[in-house]
Amino acid sequence: MKNRKLWYLTKESLKRKTKSKWFVVVNVLLVILIVGLINLDSIINLFGGKFNEETEILVIDKTEKSYDILDQTLDNTKDMFGDTSKFKLIKYDKTEEEARKEVKEDDKILIILNNNAENYMDATVVSNSYIDTILYQTLASSINSTKEVVALSMSNIDENELAKVNTPIKIEREFLDENKNDAEENMNMIMSSVFPVLILPFFMLSLFLVQMIGAEVNDEKTTRGMEIIISNVSPKTHFFSKIIAGNLFVFIQAGIIFLAGVLGLVVRTMITPKSANLSGFIDFQGIISALTTSGIMDKLWIVIPLTLILLVLSFLAYSLVAGILASMTTNIEDYQQIQTPIIIISLVGYYLAIMAAMFNGSIFIRIMSYIPFISSLLSPALLIMGQITIVDVLISIGIMGLTIFLLIKYGLKIYKVGILNYSSSKLWSKMFKAVKEK
Repeated sequence: MKNRKLWYLTKESLKRKTKSKWFVVVNVLLVILIVGLINLDSIINLFGGKFNEETEILVIDKTEKSYDILDQTLDNTKDMFGDTSKFKLIKYDKTEEEARKEVKEDDKILIILNNNAENYMDATVVSNSYIDTILYQTLASSINSTKEVVALSMSNIDENELAKVNTPIKIEREFLDENKNDAEENMNMIMSSVFPVLILPFFMLSLFLVQMIGAEVNDEKTTRGMEIIISNVSPKTHFFSKIIAGNLFVFIQAGIIFLAGVLGLVVRTMITPKSANLSGFIDFQGIISALTTSGIMDKLWIVIPLTLILLVLSFLAYSLVAGILASMTTNIEDYQQIQTPIIIISLVGYYLAIMAAMFNGSIFIRIMSYIPFISSLLSPALLIMGQITIVDVLISIGIMGLTIFLLIKYGLKIYKVGILNYSSSKLWSKMFKAVKEK
């Protein structure tokens, strides 16, 4: 009988959330947003943008010896730092007026290299509009390097020596600590840039879960519907129905976000079947290659299951705390104030996960990975970077499980007292009193 009432309340609570118009509208907009972000470059191109097009750079070389050096310098820059700004260098053999006309009509860039008796050479960069900052800095740096090579060539230096000067330097990475390597260094860089994006949905869903349960409980108390419900079911049944319904709803929402991401990638594959990249926006192939090189892919078989366990336990813990706190408040305004510590703890966990690489395996960050509510965000990042072990993650899971047990044991006592409490005075004293009761 109790189980039947529990599942009935759970079903009704879940139905109210999923059958509402705002749920449908918000998720339709969310799917459109995610698919749009994944295909942002195609959308830009559709509206006349030039996200994937190469920028043509016309070069008028009045020095008659600088173009080849500039071309080589730019190639070296691409080899060292990657082709982040797509451009094509063209040696222009027409007049300067014709070049300026092409720049204005076709949105090209013009570089004019001039002789300079005092400074060997100078340059003018002409464009119709603003130039991308990275591209402009690349051009400015390459022009300066070209000037240095030209200056050396005019100083009667042997051609072989000049070729050596113009050859890009080879940099080898060496670590004095035998436990460090360049793959791990690349992993830390990837984690600091990619991981925040991956954990953002969980961070947002956890806050949404806390808000949702609090709002629903307070709504029932405000409308006095709580008295009718509690007269038919026990507070324990009501409490667990809110927890189960809230978590099921969050899992449904997480599934929608995941499917929206898959849909976005499918749409992208259909639009650009020969390229899985976002051409400068998000380089999926580059990220996957970097993850494989750094060794992260080899750890996913253990990281993913442990992370999912932590996430599920964290959602459960967040919902328990939300239900307990909501039962002691009389309106949504009071609940907004009392939930502030939960939000602060979540923010601490999120930012620690982003900055995890900076702590470099310190005792502080290891201790923080054990703390409930924070561990679900922090432990997976530290495990991937090798700053903690699987044993540490298992300890985090154990502590999280113990926290849930204590929340259920003592939180249920608070819920039984608070669910029919309509006074906001002496709130904390009532909570402590309820915990002490047998």
